[in-house]
Amino acid sequence: MHDNVQTKRSDPHVAILLATYNGGRNLSEQLASIAEQSYDNWSLIVSDDGSTDDTLEIVQGFAQQGHTVTILNGPKSGAAANFMSLVRRSADFAPADSWLSFCDQDDVWLPDKLARSVQALRTQDDDTPALYCSRTWITDETLTERRLSLPRPRPLGFRNALVQNVASGNTIVLNAAGTRLVQSAAVDTHDVVVHDWWTYQVIAGVGGRLVHDDQPTLLYRQHAYNEIGANDNAKAKLARISMLLSGHFAEWNRMNAKALAASAHMFEPENQALLNDFTRILNMRRRHSWRVLRRMKLYRQTWASTAALWFALVMRRL
Repeated sequence: MHDNVQTKRSDPHVAILLATYNGGRNLSEQLASIAEQSYDNWSLIVSDDGSTDDTLEIVQGFAQQGHTVTILNGPKSGAAANFMSLVRRSADFAPADSWLSFCDQDDVWLPDKLARSVQALRTQDDDTPALYCSRTWITDETLTERRLSLPRPRPLGFRNALVQNVASGNTIVLNAAGTRLVQSAAVDTHDVVVHDWWTYQVIAGVGGRLVHDDQPTLLYRQHAYNEIGANDNAKAKLARISMLLSGHFAEWNRMNAKALAASAHMFEPENQALLNDFTRILNMRRRHSWRVLRRMKLYRQTWASTAALWFALVMRRL
């Protein structure tokens, strides 16, 4: 237990969902940072995707230190599927009314990460699904260099969530209502592009609270094995825009639309209509889709990226 515990037993329990696969190289540092959280009302649920290194031994050693840890077998279908399986099964291994926190295997949490997350969401209506996310310190593999991740200058919402993932999964925390929502939605949802984008879309779709903290809460380690990686420099931005224009983004959109169809009955009517229009324009003739897209007022976080979105439509890459 950390010396400067800021929690009370009345504070919500946070179930930390950690998806692992051959993460032994950096996992001990991540687990140590969890143990050092100033917020101590948490447990850890690990889903391992068939690691062949010392990942499981490290997790088991962490449990033997007195921490509450559940270890599950993953579906062995990649990180997104592993996280989605964690969401589906979390209700069986966490106390009732738990909150959820996603956790990557190679980051390092700052000591107040959970405390900041819980404090930010406790100001919201407990019956309203709510999502917290934040900026991060982007670091190299040795954690010796830091740069602040990009800000989110435009409001988070469903019109943004449909076309951009801005809720960094390693920072996401959901309140109890948000947790129940994604647990329920995940039962009928299987193929997603990434778990954090889907989570952002679902919480936004139902009109939930979306809190983006401008204060970084963790060290986001960049290395050769990152599943996706940061998007904060010119090279990374050009790569993302290139994907937007190449047709990869179109495939992502189709996967997202199909995944969200399973949850659409829970969305606000306005967002149901937006999803219906979005699904239609994916297969609509260009001159018709242009008019629909203008009416929808979808946006990304920068004007350049939004312009690329529109250009992708003109070039039939949306």
